[in-house]
Amino acid sequence: QSLPQQKLLTWLSVLECVEVFAEMGTARVWGEMGRWTIIVLIQLAKAILRLLLLLWYKGGIQMSPPIVPLNREQQQPLYPQDAEDSSLGKDQTYIGKRSSRVVRSLHNTPSLQSRHWGYPQQREESQSRRAEINQPPTSLGLQETIAESIYITRPLLHLLSLGLWGQRSWKPWLLSAVLDISSLSLLSDLKDLNRRERAELRRRTILLLYYLLRSPFYDRYSEGRILLLLRLLADYVPGVGFVTRPLMDYLPAWQKIYFYNWG
Repeated sequence: QSLPQQKLLTWLSVLECVEVFAEMGTARVWGEMGRWTIIVLIQLAKAILRLLLLLWYKGGIQMSPPIVPLNREQQQPLYPQDAEDSSLGKDQTYIGKRSSRVVRSLHNTPSLQSRHWGYPQQREESQSRRAEINQPPTSLGLQETIAESIYITRPLLHLLSLGLWGQRSWKPWLLSAVLDISSLSLLSDLKDLNRRERAELRRRTILLLYYLLRSPFYDRYSEGRILLLLRLLADYVPGVGFVTRPLMDYLPAWQKIYFYNWG
């Protein structure tokens, strides 16, 4: 990735990390008008960054989170001694004749400062996972680019429909659902996706369940049934009440925060 593309991904990650805090803080200081203003500004900035990544840098399917969290256990570099031993043709592992256990060869022992105590295959697995992460994005055709553009602009269209028809109307809910399903349907024809892209499409499919928690569907149908189920679990399943009772108290507040259930 080029340096400008990395900067765009960094700013996009920052926005996704602070969006809930910005919404709640602005609502506390400037009220509902300030809250909706900051929601529109953040969604507009996210859409611009994602469209730049998609159309200008050919970034393919947008991931969430944009930057993969660092896993230090998988960032073990190749030891210099390993490269030397490989070039000399020395065996890196030894397989026990009776136990068939794989251990590191004495010729492949790194210095004490750089030594790790994992099994020899662990390093190879971490390198393969790192290679999967660093795979280039799948190139998108016209249909897939339109589908990804629909997914990116869906929050802006939803906010526009909220402004036109209000929060109690079914039209914003239906419009958003149609856009999400249309985007997934158009992207379903892609075959040669890498591991991260397949995981992202699965995540988007699972997130369709959020429509059960989004108003007005939640207010009219889901709220009573979900609270009843949580109450039954708390009353009749031992130990579950420690989780379900706080969840019952928190769910109404969570449902009202835009970036939790719509962003």
